[in-house]
Amino acid sequence: MSDYEDKKHQEAVCYICRRPESKAGKMIRIPNNICICQDCMQKTFDTMNQGSFPYMDLSGGMPNMFSFMGGMPAQEQAKPKKEKQPKKKKQPELDINHMPVPHIIKAQLDEHVIGQEHAKKVISVAVYNHYKRVSMQAEDDGVVIEKSNMLMIGPTGSGKTYLVKTLAELLQVPLAITDATSLTEAGYIGDDVESVLSKLLMAAGNDVEKAEHGIIFIDEIDKIAKKRNAHSRDVSGESVQQGLLKLLEGADVEVPVGATSKNAMVPMQTVNTSNILFICGGAFPDLEDVIKARLNKHSSMGFYSDLKDKYDKDYNILSKVTSEDLREFGMIPEFLGRLPIIFALEELNKEMLVRVLKEPKNAIIKQYQKLLSYDAVDLQFAEEALEVIAEKAIEKKTGARALRALLEEFMLDIMYEIPKDENIGRVVITKDYIEGSGAPAIEMRGMPQTFLADKG
Repeated sequence: MSDYEDKKHQEAVCYICRRPESKAGKMIRIPNNICICQDCMQKTFDTMNQGSFPYMDLSGGMPNMFSFMGGMPAQEQAKPKKEKQPKKKKQPELDINHMPVPHIIKAQLDEHVIGQEHAKKVISVAVYNHYKRVSMQAEDDGVVIEKSNMLMIGPTGSGKTYLVKTLAELLQVPLAITDATSLTEAGYIGDDVESVLSKLLMAAGNDVEKAEHGIIFIDEIDKIAKKRNAHSRDVSGESVQQGLLKLLEGADVEVPVGATSKNAMVPMQTVNTSNILFICGGAFPDLEDVIKARLNKHSSMGFYSDLKDKYDKDYNILSKVTSEDLREFGMIPEFLGRLPIIFALEELNKEMLVRVLKEPKNAIIKQYQKLLSYDAVDLQFAEEALEVIAEKAIEKKTGARALRALLEEFMLDIMYEIPKDENIGRVVITKDYIEGSGAPAIEMRGMPQTFLADKG
């Protein structure tokens, strides 16, 4: 008889109790040519239901039933179960005991923002009161403190956005900056008003509790003013103001996570806006004319009347703005009512622009000095040169934004030529170089002062 026929006619033996089929009865066959008698199979199921495993032997004796039945490996059963660690109590995002008081907030802003003393004082008090309200709102004494949302008015380049960015960094709270020009009424092409909350949620790392204590800055708020003599639907003006009302007041809003628009594929989170500080800012062009018209209306009649051109040379006329002027400009009363704090920033003059160039921690001149320090070159600016740069910036009428553009232009040749010669030790930007009639003064290492070639 061949080996194949011998194996075919060989009697089956139980894999567990080792009894032949003639004694144990009919065998149950499972994959890998394994046979198990009915008694052992029943005992196995009984022990599984009771939670004990008599056939488990990791020392090489009886095999573990699960190892050949495709179940849980013996090594996994031997591992001890990890005990659940008690959840740590989440610390509150804000602690009023460690919140800087207004004069400290203003002192920190002074290190980064030049001038704007009144604006920094107003924003410091408003922010302190807001987060004090957030921290103590659990007290139930019948007194409800309203939100201190702000409306910031100032000419372009006066530091509105920079002021808010610096404030958020000092307080270490999430900040979302959005542009009101992209907002439209729900159902139209553009961003819904809820998209500003999506940006804040992303800035907070999708942490809802952290986002609910953040700051939202809506820039170009003047662009959603009510359109006059508009025969079509105003989907980006008054309608957006109406949509922002519930956010400014405080409401539970469904916000898409990781996206700016709602759809079925994006998960949603509920964000409460009651403790979110909203700061709106805008240049409000032509608002000066509205203020002048109001002031002249009250002072152009009678014996004590003033000249109509009295306020034409008042560079800080925006500081005299009232809610009446803003309603005349096109902001609806309900919207203004939710922005109780209204203040204006000053237009930057020559002296302030010179200070902006050199005094802040992140001043533009300090940035260029650091860049050239990597080439072991000392960069200096003559005081007269800074004044000429400030005068040229005023002519561009874009505020502090013009300073960077001007310095990029004047420093192009310097940054190109200096790395050519390793012997250059110092460069002094002179007034003549800024005016285009001379060259910057340079000093070689160990040599007297020389000059770079004239531009062109």
